[in-house]
Amino acid sequence: QFQLYESGGGSVQAGGSLTLSCRAPGSFFGSHCIGWFRQTSGEKREERGAVATVYTGTGIIDYASFAKGRFTILQDPAKNTVTLQMNNLQTEDTAKYYCVADWGKCGSSWWYQGYYAFWGQGTQVNVST
Repeated sequence: QFQLYESGGGSVQAGGSLTLSCRAPGSFFGSHCIGWFRQTSGEKREERGAVATVYTGTGIIDYASFAKGRFTILQDPAKNTVTLQMNNLQTEDTAKYYCVADWGKCGSSWWYQGYYAFWGQGTQVNVST
Protein backbone atom coordinates (compact mmCIF):
# COMPACT_ATOMS: atom_id res chain seq x y z
CA GLN A 1 0.00 0.00 0.00
CA PHE A 2 1.42 3.32 -1.06
CA GLN A 3 1.67 6.15 1.43
CA LEU A 4 3.03 8.74 -0.97
CA TYR A 5 0.89 10.16 -3.78
CA GLU A 6 2.27 12.27 -6.58
CA SER A 7 0.42 14.65 -8.86
CA GLY A 8 1.22 17.44 -11.29
CA GLY A 9 3.04 15.66 -14.07
CA GLY A 10 2.29 16.36 -17.70
CA SER A 11 3.67 17.64 -20.96
CA VAL A 12 5.40 20.95 -21.45
CA GLN A 13 7.61 22.61 -24.03
CA ALA A 14 11.27 23.23 -23.35
CA GLY A 15 11.70 26.33 -21.24
CA GLY A 16 8.37 25.79 -19.51
CA SER A 17 7.52 25.01 -15.91
CA LEU A 18 5.70 22.35 -13.93
CA THR A 19 5.01 21.84 -10.26
CA LEU A 20 4.86 18.35 -8.84
CA SER A 21 3.13 17.65 -5.57
CA CYS A 22 3.61 14.78 -3.15
CA ARG A 23 1.03 14.06 -0.48
CA ALA A 24 2.48 12.23 2.52
CA PRO A 25 1.11 11.12 5.90
CA GLY A 26 1.03 13.94 8.40
CA SER A 27 3.18 11.87 10.75
CA PHE A 28 6.08 12.09 8.26
CA PHE A 29 6.49 15.80 8.76
CA GLY A 30 9.05 16.66 11.37
CA SER A 31 10.61 13.20 11.35
CA HIS A 32 11.22 12.05 7.78
CA CYS A 33 13.37 12.86 4.81
CA ILE A 34 11.06 13.43 1.84
CA GLY A 35 12.11 14.11 -1.71
CA TRP A 36 12.05 13.36 -5.40
CA PHE A 37 13.83 10.91 -7.65
CA ARG A 38 13.44 10.38 -11.36
CA GLN A 39 13.85 7.57 -13.85
CA THR A 40 14.20 8.00 -17.58
CA SER A 41 12.82 5.46 -19.99
CA GLY A 42 16.25 4.01 -20.62
CA GLU A 43 17.19 3.54 -16.98
CA LYS A 44 16.69 0.55 -14.79
CA ARG A 45 14.82 0.87 -11.50
CA GLU A 46 18.06 0.80 -9.52
CA GLU A 47 19.42 3.67 -11.62
CA ARG A 48 16.82 6.15 -10.48
CA GLY A 49 18.52 9.45 -9.80
CA ALA A 50 18.03 11.88 -6.96
CA VAL A 51 16.53 15.25 -7.75
CA ALA A 52 16.03 16.96 -4.39
CA THR A 53 15.25 16.11 -0.78
CA VAL A 54 14.22 17.95 2.35
CA TYR A 55 14.57 16.82 5.93
CA THR A 56 11.22 17.86 7.32
CA GLY A 57 12.60 18.25 10.84
CA THR A 58 15.01 21.09 10.07
CA GLY A 59 14.24 22.07 6.50
CA ILE A 60 17.72 21.17 5.27
CA ILE A 61 17.59 20.68 1.51
CA ASP A 62 19.82 18.87 -0.96
CA TYR A 63 19.70 19.26 -4.74
CA ALA A 64 21.27 17.29 -7.54
CA SER A 65 23.62 19.48 -9.56
CA PHE A 66 21.26 19.60 -12.55
CA ALA A 67 18.43 20.81 -10.31
CA LYS A 68 20.24 23.69 -8.65
CA GLY A 69 18.95 27.03 -9.85
CA ARG A 70 16.03 25.51 -11.77
CA PHE A 71 14.12 23.33 -9.28
CA THR A 72 12.80 24.25 -5.85
CA ILE A 73 11.59 21.79 -3.23
CA LEU A 74 9.21 23.03 -0.56
CA GLN A 75 7.44 21.36 2.31
CA ASP A 76 4.02 22.42 3.55
CA PRO A 77 3.24 20.48 6.75
CA ALA A 78 -0.15 22.17 7.02
CA LYS A 79 -1.17 20.51 3.75
CA ASN A 80 0.93 17.35 4.19
CA THR A 81 2.64 18.06 0.91
CA VAL A 82 6.11 18.43 -0.55
CA THR A 83 6.23 20.21 -3.88
CA LEU A 84 8.86 20.35 -6.57
CA GLN A 85 8.72 23.51 -8.64
CA MET A 86 10.55 22.93 -11.91
CA ASN A 87 11.48 25.86 -14.13
CA ASN A 88 13.28 26.11 -17.47
CA LEU A 89 12.58 22.46 -18.18
CA GLN A 90 14.69 20.78 -20.85
CA THR A 91 14.15 17.65 -22.92
CA GLU A 92 16.61 15.77 -20.73
CA ASP A 93 14.28 16.35 -17.78
CA THR A 94 11.78 13.97 -19.39
CA ALA A 95 11.33 11.17 -16.87
CA LYS A 96 9.00 9.58 -14.39
CA TYR A 97 9.29 11.44 -11.11
CA TYR A 98 8.87 9.60 -7.85
CA CYS A 99 8.22 10.94 -4.38
CA VAL A 100 10.34 9.17 -1.77
CA ALA A 101 10.59 9.18 1.99
CA ASP A 102 12.44 7.55 4.84
CA TRP A 103 12.73 7.96 8.57
CA GLY A 104 15.19 10.44 9.98
CA LYS A 105 17.56 12.88 8.38
CA CYS A 106 18.37 12.74 4.70
CA GLY A 107 22.06 12.81 5.57
CA SER A 108 24.94 11.82 3.37
CA SER A 109 22.89 9.09 1.69
CA TRP A 110 20.25 11.45 0.38
CA TRP A 111 21.27 10.74 -3.22
CA TYR A 112 21.03 6.93 -2.93
CA GLN A 113 17.73 5.46 -4.10
CA GLY A 114 18.22 2.35 -1.97
CA TYR A 115 18.05 4.48 1.18
CA TYR A 116 14.33 5.18 0.86
CA ALA A 117 11.72 2.83 2.24
CA PHE A 118 8.70 4.68 0.89
CA TRP A 119 8.00 5.32 -2.78
CA GLY A 120 5.04 6.72 -4.64
CA GLN A 121 3.83 5.34 -7.95
CA GLY A 122 5.38 8.17 -9.90
CA THR A 123 4.16 10.87 -12.24
CA GLN A 124 5.35 11.31 -15.80
CA VAL A 125 6.94 14.53 -17.04
CA ASN A 126 7.45 14.99 -20.78
CA VAL A 127 9.40 17.92 -22.14
CA SER A 128 9.36 18.52 -25.89
CA THR A 129 11.17 20.93 -28.19
